[in-house]
Amino acid sequence: MASAFIAVLIVVVASHVLPELSRMRDYGWLGSWLESAARGLGTNPFYTGATGVLLSLGLPLLAVALMQWLLRGHWFGLASFSFALVALYYAWGPRDLDLDVDTAVAATDPAARAEALAALGGSAGSGHDGAVGTVMNAGLARWFGVLFWFVLLGAVGAVGYRLVCTLARDPAYAGHLPQGQRTLLARLAQVLDWPVAHLVTLALAVAADFDRVAQAWRDWHAVDREDALDVGFVTHATIALVREAEAEDGQEGSPDVVSIALQQAMALCWRVLVVWLVVLALMVLAGFIG
Repeated sequence: MASAFIAVLIVVVASHVLPELSRMRDYGWLGSWLESAARGLGTNPFYTGATGVLLSLGLPLLAVALMQWLLRGHWFGLASFSFALVALYYAWGPRDLDLDVDTAVAATDPAARAEALAALGGSAGSGHDGAVGTVMNAGLARWFGVLFWFVLLGAVGAVGYRLVCTLARDPAYAGHLPQGQRTLLARLAQVLDWPVAHLVTLALAVAADFDRVAQAWRDWHAVDREDALDVGFVTHATIALVREAEAEDGQEGSPDVVSIALQQAMALCWRVLVVWLVVLALMVLAGFIG
């Protein structure tokens, strides 16, 4: 746990201070791998169905898991720590969240704002609430999902989460996959996000307004949802907190309310990250004391 905490701190600081290093997060090999698999197997029922995920996703993850196991205990743990650190940095992002939010805030015309929101994962017509949801969903996918599965499973957890999200949600990669695989990967991405979203919501309650977040969570679940894995409650809670902050600061009538919403949502992402790091630190201290 201590080594995982140190790795997380290094990656968070390095990603914030040296954003230009993000170019190292190149997933071009994944597209080449999927193209090769599609050419070799084509319409083979094993590949076109859900079982094809064992090839598209399983083999790369098997390689990561094998490295994680082989390096365990070598050079006083330095080898496995270095591998975990590299894997976590590789899976973090892959784009810098702060820079993307700053770009969206600084955009002065609709076309530039739409492009910046698209880079964050939103849409041109996001509006105030859409902008808040875009930032929080980006934080969930770029930071918190990777962090949670890294602490739980190590390097294979971080890389696995990133590959699942990439294959399920990035059209550049999902387009190489048959429909059966896309359907399963989209569902798997939801399963991986579900516990993370609950912990993010809890951290929002601790870091901001517990009553406001609890009420937003209850309101969301008071409505019958067709999809039990829908994690929209975390966005709903974030929007409630942002609107409360804007009301307290008298910013509701601002001419560029979307920019303010983006900044408020980004600040909440940082608060959640701080809460998570504090919890990790306390778990490390408890382990040493125990």
